[in-house]
Amino acid sequence: MRLLNAPVNYMDHVELIWVEVAYAKPEEQALVRLNVNVGCTVAEAIELSKLCLRFPEIDLAVNKVGIFSKPCKLDKVLAEGERVEIYRPLLADPKAIRKQRAAEGKAMKKGG
Repeated sequence: MRLLNAPVNYMDHVELIWVEVAYAKPEEQALVRLNVNVGCTVAEAIELSKLCLRFPEIDLAVNKVGIFSKPCKLDKVLAEGERVEIYRPLLADPKAIRKQRAAEGKAMKKGG
């Protein structure tokens, strides 16, 4: 029971969920666990994680994002326990690398 002139704590009525935001470089990984409001988007969680301040090379106009390795958009609404992942740009096309390795393998077989 609330007294009539008692202050209202609006935080009592906010539903929170927990999510994680992850970013990894070869030499350093970061995982931030957050309590966020229900309805929080991927972009909002990334902003709240402050990983863009810690890793200034993150540019959400360039870096792709996903949830548990599945690409998604920045406006996707998060669910309890989801892990947002910020991906680094690829340095080389994986298909081109596989093609090059296959060609090198064929050349080695011919030569040896």
